[in-house]
Amino acid sequence: MLKAVILIGGPQKGTRFRPLSFEVPKPLFPVAGVPMLQHHIEACVKVPNLKEILLIGFYQPNEELNRFLFNAQQEFKMSIRYLQEFAALGTGGGIYHFRDQILSGSPEAFFVLNADVCSAFPLTEMLNFQKEHGEPNSFVILGTTANRKQSMNYGCIVENEETNEVLHYVEKPSTFVSDIINCGIYLFNPEIFQHIGAVFQKNQQDMLLYPYDGNKKKQQNNVFLGGNLERSRLSAGGTEEEREEPTNGWHRAEAIRLEQDIFTALAGQRKLYVYKTLSFWSQIKSAGSAIYASRLYLNQYRTTHPERLAPNKEGAPKITGNVYIHPTASIDPTAVLGPNVSIGTGVTIGAGVRVRESIILHGANLQDQCCVLNSIVGWDSTIGKWARVEGTPSDPNPNDPFAKIDSETLFRDGKLTPSITILGCNVTIPSEVIILNSIVLPHKDLNRGFKNQIIL
Repeated sequence: MLKAVILIGGPQKGTRFRPLSFEVPKPLFPVAGVPMLQHHIEACVKVPNLKEILLIGFYQPNEELNRFLFNAQQEFKMSIRYLQEFAALGTGGGIYHFRDQILSGSPEAFFVLNADVCSAFPLTEMLNFQKEHGEPNSFVILGTTANRKQSMNYGCIVENEETNEVLHYVEKPSTFVSDIINCGIYLFNPEIFQHIGAVFQKNQQDMLLYPYDGNKKKQQNNVFLGGNLERSRLSAGGTEEEREEPTNGWHRAEAIRLEQDIFTALAGQRKLYVYKTLSFWSQIKSAGSAIYASRLYLNQYRTTHPERLAPNKEGAPKITGNVYIHPTASIDPTAVLGPNVSIGTGVTIGAGVRVRESIILHGANLQDQCCVLNSIVGWDSTIGKWARVEGTPSDPNPNDPFAKIDSETLFRDGKLTPSITILGCNVTIPSEVIILNSIVLPHKDLNRGFKNQIIL
């Protein structure tokens, strides 16, 4: 029996995804027409003998998450549960904290997938690889090839080319180590918890030896006064920073990172192997990378879900390339859509509208003759007649087969880095204006055009 664990993070983790993550938790943001997480779940459901999917994160259970879980369980006829961490415990701390739930029913192995990756998810291939290559109790990392420069932004894997054993693992090295990078998708067996448990115990011992992380003066006070000063100040309320210190100490023991704390130690011990995939893979860190991920998934639909792609037919809008249109959307037949366009529920698109390389979210209204390129149009937003909303794509270099999408900083040299245009929810763009390379926060009624700005 197998299980899958999807690590979905929490509200303070999706900051690069703002303003879109204001309205919906980042893992539920629609990519290629369905929530990001659904792509992971669809891949897990295809694995033979996989009986349960657990989501681990520190989002408060909210209406959207509950509705998604309910609908997913109904659709896929599988147990899908959400386990909420009390705080951010890291990629290893989360699965260790919920090890009893993961191990209930005695699975012989389980997958761990990060929610913010877009992939073909070759899970069955990883299972077969483990049976052929690894020892019975070995662990498998999914790897892919990046170019030399970009590989340093990821976890780098040095492998034995004959056995595919991981000899050395470094997370985001400062110099070039290897062009094989960690994809954030793993296959573990229950023995992994012994290794995580050893790190947890070491962290606890360190915590007893060094109880506070504050400055030396605080630590000296604690030593010379036997901790009485700290305890009395905390019982009296103390400062916010001081009140949080003991909690941080506890978090420090339980916060364990698979990459730095576990893989680095396991490398070279004949425990860790890498399965290299040649199929597509990308991170989804920023809103710009969501459009690129949407393109990859729409392309995959040609083989996995051809029914999700809009066809070209008489009396319907002209489709070029891969386009997803929700059945509830109302689109004028003179509109031209694609390539790489995703249209959400209840969207209205008027006559002569042109949309390319964009995601149009629920309830948006694109009025006659407007043009939307390389943009994300937020929920219930309106774009006026003859208006133009355009961004700059942040795609990987098309001439480099191993290039990955860059995590661009928002500002460079004091200026906003040109990137896709994002309209938050309920934004109104007037007729006949141009919005270029800008981010518009929710509930704004604009009265003129903007270029390279964040509109607060």
